[in-house]
Amino acid sequence: MATGTTQVRVQEQPAASGYGLVIGVGVAATFAVIMTLLNVGKENLLTETTMLSVALTFFSASAALYIGFGVTGNERHFNFASLMSILGFLATTGAAAHRWHVSGHAPFASIYEMLLSFVWTVALVTQLAERKFAVKLIGSVTMPIAVVSVGLMHLLNSEVRPLVPALQSTWLHIHVTLAMLSYAACALSFALAMMFLIKDNMKTDTFLAATSAMSVAIYLGIMTRFEKWGGLNVVAWDAATKSEMNIPNSGAKLYVTIPELGWVFALAMLAAAAPLVLYAVAKLKKDDFFLTIANRAVFVALALQVLAGAFFYLRVNNAVYPSLDVEGSFPTALAASPFILSGLATGVFGSLLYLMLYWRRSGLEKMLPSADILDRVTYKTICIGFPLLTLMIAAGAYWANRTWGSYWSWDPKETWAAITWLVYAGYLHMRITRGWRGRRAAYFAIIGFAVVMFTFFGVTYLLPGLHAYA
Repeated sequence: MATGTTQVRVQEQPAASGYGLVIGVGVAATFAVIMTLLNVGKENLLTETTMLSVALTFFSASAALYIGFGVTGNERHFNFASLMSILGFLATTGAAAHRWHVSGHAPFASIYEMLLSFVWTVALVTQLAERKFAVKLIGSVTMPIAVVSVGLMHLLNSEVRPLVPALQSTWLHIHVTLAMLSYAACALSFALAMMFLIKDNMKTDTFLAATSAMSVAIYLGIMTRFEKWGGLNVVAWDAATKSEMNIPNSGAKLYVTIPELGWVFALAMLAAAAPLVLYAVAKLKKDDFFLTIANRAVFVALALQVLAGAFFYLRVNNAVYPSLDVEGSFPTALAASPFILSGLATGVFGSLLYLMLYWRRSGLEKMLPSADILDRVTYKTICIGFPLLTLMIAAGAYWANRTWGSYWSWDPKETWAAITWLVYAGYLHMRITRGWRGRRAAYFAIIGFAVVMFTFFGVTYLLPGLHAYA
């Protein structure tokens, strides 16, 4: 029985030399694009919805090829992954241009439009990072973010509506442009920080524990909708108005309960927690055998997460269920639960990225720049993002004073924007004054991006305020 170190020794897979993955992904992407174009008709070929569907196909193909590149080390996979990300970027550009033309304003006025701008910016900085810093694996992190974001956009309300009075200002363009640029820089710094940890020889089993913990956190959030008898509560959806339904004579959301689906998610959560538990046991007993079992458990957890997502899709899509709040049955749809689907997709991508690391740890390290370069590029990226974030907050405060007569109202969005600013300010302060480098700085960058994502998405849906429209 092995004792001592808990580093897992992974049998490296030989690098593939053929076009198998490229041809497979290319055929699937081509088929998906053709089916999309055939289904929309000639009059809708250049619409925003069509171009976003095409963008989702290309980004998905790009993510698969980037992960394939990480696993095989085959340069062909990288070249075609980069090409697919460029095609996705062009399709997203077309969607943004169409939205701008139809609405008469830049796509900055709603969470849907801000996601569109965010995806466009992330795709752009991915290409810049590949060419400027030669970090070829950056897309293995940023492209899954793009896939989840575009998938989420397909579920959100995309209706073009007149700008509310508060948004009828040039400061909308200034404020949101700065926000999207700073958020994209934060996403890039997050990806670079993760790669730094790989290059800095952070143990593979530590990544295992972090991936498992992330998945558990996602499922704990979903399980807040769990009913004691095994159902799962989801929001009722009015297809006619494309909006959530409320309890009559009340502002509270109306929930319907899907029988047995809660147990499926409970099982997926237990499977996701198993690697973390086994990791803890391995640390306590100082026995690598439990780490071997933990890595096998990742495959089981991934399969059950995919299964849970499939069950959710089949049970929720355009269905009718009873409510515990009001007598009767009410419809629901995937659009009523966009963040549950996004969370499921994030968990699956996280597990896939861990498996890429597990299979090809030494190969990945060879493909990455040195740890020192990654640390410096992360720092430079935050040095770009932080001033943009500062200007975004300042522009927002000035705009708020012009609109509402107050520079700062402690609105939830404002509060969390300030928290985001403080995290990155802390990063720069500790680096400049205390000389923080390496892992401590990387942790700051990772935490900062988590706060950015909560500010962007979580606050909008969990803590609505003056920024409820965004």
